[in-house]
Amino acid sequence: MTYQERLRALREDNDLTQTQIATMLGIAQTTYSQYELDKRPMPIEYIIALCKFYNVSSDYLLGLSDKK
Repeated sequence: MTYQERLRALREDNDLTQTQIATMLGIAQTTYSQYELDKRPMPIEYIIALCKFYNVSSDYLLGLSDKK
């Protein structure tokens, strides 16, 4: 699973919208959408924030491990 797929799966598993996640990160919904669609690379500070938010490891979020 790619990290873009993980982003979407984690968001949907938590019943959150792209707008809610974008607001939490302090960015526009369209920017967040581009991260999920692999149209723009996600900055490391957002990856860290999402790992903390979802309580998962960076390896899991990046698709390097299946262990949360």
